[in-house]
Amino acid sequence: MIKTLDSFAIGEKGVIKSVSGEGKIRRRLFDMGVTPGAEVMLRKRAPLGDPIEVTLRGYELTLRKTEAACVLTEVEE
Repeated sequence: MIKTLDSFAIGEKGVIKSVSGEGKIRRRLFDMGVTPGAEVMLRKRAPLGDPIEVTLRGYELTLRKTEAACVLTEVEE
């Protein structure tokens, strides 16, 4: 199933398929290792839903919800 990273449930895993967004946001995501083919898992969500914490390439990364909405993933069933 294809969905964006901001719609993940806690503990859900997936593989990044593509990264969209404006130039600066897209470049920032790529610099942090958010690239196609990387496995990602949602670890935590703040009480109001923003930001979220994901595990990516062996480290924890915190993203804003707007940044996570730019990451299209294929969820492991």
